Amino acid sequence: MTTPYGSIFYFAILALFIAPIVIANLMGKRLPVYNAFVTLLFIFFMFSSNMVQGIAFIIFIFWQLIVVRFYFNYRRVQGKNHGGIFVLAVILSILPLIVVKVQPLLESQTTLVGFLGISYLTFKATTMVMEIRDGLIKEYDSTQFVNFLLFFPTISSGPIDRFRRFQKDVAKPVDQEKYLGLLNRGIFHIFLGFLYKFIIAYLIETYWKGPLEFNVLHHIDFGSSLFGYMYGYSMYLFFDFAGYSLFAVGVSYLLGVNTPMNFNKPFLARNIKDFWNRWHMTLSFWFRDFIFMRLVFWLTKKKWFKSKFTIAYIAYFVNFFVMGIWHGLHWYYIVYGLYQALLIVGFDIFERINKKYKFYPKNKITYVVGMFITFNFVCFGFLIFSGIFDKLII
Repeated sequence: MTTPYGSIFYFAILALFIAPIVIANLMGKRLPVYNAFVTLLFIFFMFSSNMVQGIAFIIFIFWQLIVVRFYFNYRRVQGKNHGGIFVLAVILSILPLIVVKVQPLLESQTTLVGFLGISYLTFKATTMVMEIRDGLIKEYDSTQFVNFLLFFPTISSGPIDRFRRFQKDVAKPVDQEKYLGLLNRGIFHIFLGFLYKFIIAYLIETYWKGPLEFNVLHHIDFGSSLFGYMYGYSMYLFFDFAGYSLFAVGVSYLLGVNTPMNFNKPFLARNIKDFWNRWHMTLSFWFRDFIFMRLVFWLTKKKWFKSKFTIAYIAYFVNFFVMGIWHGLHWYYIVYGLYQALLIVGFDIFERINKKYKFYPKNKITYVVGMFITFNFVCFGFLIFSGIFDKLII
């Protein structure tokens, strides 16, 4: 399997095949047939060395086509809106991902349904079901849906796009002047991704995170090593993941698609809410829109709790618990999710008290203090997320 964005060779092949698309866009034209060829070619590269994953990928696409078509016909053609059918459609859409997440708990070391990028494709497909339910998608074309799912720059590492936003980009005529700006930004993001992933992340892994992880696991200067590892892992996680995301966004821009950014200087966040508006933004916003907000609305409608704050806090814990198990059914992912919910709720309570008594003013000094505190709380969360404590227990 050729790992997307994993080597200079990959980028050389990528540049060779997308050059005609760039030239055509600069001339104000689109090459839909050639675009489809390049998409299939790079998907083939992804799964060429693992036929099982390739077959699972194909089955997954057909599965989502059936689920979305079924629900669209039920919701739009038949004009029905039963909540039970909606829930069934959502469950069917995420079922392959559920199987993949549960599989590690079984003795089998292989899975017949898992493949690279299944999480991000599941988010995109499930969004279709939810937005059809909300009446935001009134027309459905299977070819457009497949084109959305198979957009190869974002399959492996996101960002998570939305169908309606994506469709606007691919459906409108090419504006040569706007595309030139998109091309310049795309090239910049790709080179910035090289800096992040292949230089900074590599140096952090080689000279910071890696050695300190060895010390921690072998109980060498345990306290200071664990402390240093916490920051090393946090820095590595950001630069490695942000590098991948920049590659995906940059290549998307070259193809004329304005894929949303995934990171916005997250370590400069002034509080934990601000952090989640900056870190893995497309994932954070997806959970906010499709889990948190829907749960708040449902709990409010049911009137099980009088306090809007109680409803919000319950929704936060459910939201981050689900986010935790999305990463995997390991205790440290679940604890990480609950830890983030605790931080959010704790900060919200602090804000409410401060609004009443005004003991913590908002100025440049408190901004810096808040940024420092947030950074350290976030890094401790990533220490949990890293699974280092699980290795120590074993």
